[in-house]
Amino acid sequence: MAPSRLRRFACMMYEGVLLFAVVFLASYAFDTLTQSRNALMLRHGRQLILFVAIGVYFILSWWRAGQTLPMKTWHVRLVNQDGTRPGFGKLVLRYLLLWPLPLIGAGLVYGMARYTGYASTDLLIVFVPFIVFIPTWMDPQKQFLHDRLLGTRLVSDKRPSQYAATP
Repeated sequence: MAPSRLRRFACMMYEGVLLFAVVFLASYAFDTLTQSRNALMLRHGRQLILFVAIGVYFILSWWRAGQTLPMKTWHVRLVNQDGTRPGFGKLVLRYLLLWPLPLIGAGLVYGMARYTGYASTDLLIVFVPFIVFIPTWMDPQKQFLHDRLLGTRLVSDKRPSQYAATP
């Protein structure tokens, strides 16, 4: 059974907190190694390093346990349609397929800000990551588009904890 959208949303919020640490450490290493003094120096190199660092975090977490820490906290697991763990190549593709919808949304926000002339329209960018939820309302199993395309799915993982009290 697919986890509720609310659980996936909560998991996404928690993931954002952890990604702050991943982005901070990757940026710090990048700045130290390149001696860049501000965020605009070597901007495209920084973006590439952050894309790779975030990808390594997700792919290794999914590969190792089928879950990131927030997914474990909210009892969500990534599996293939048959319930097995996805292979490494499929996980890399999943990470890459996560990006098109948010990037299209970011492009729309950028275009809308330029068209209207109101710089404050750029603030709508905070809603763009949640565009990935739109296909879940059209999918019979409430799965994300990238999971539907790859044959993976998120499932509720309500296995008993090893620390649960036993009668």
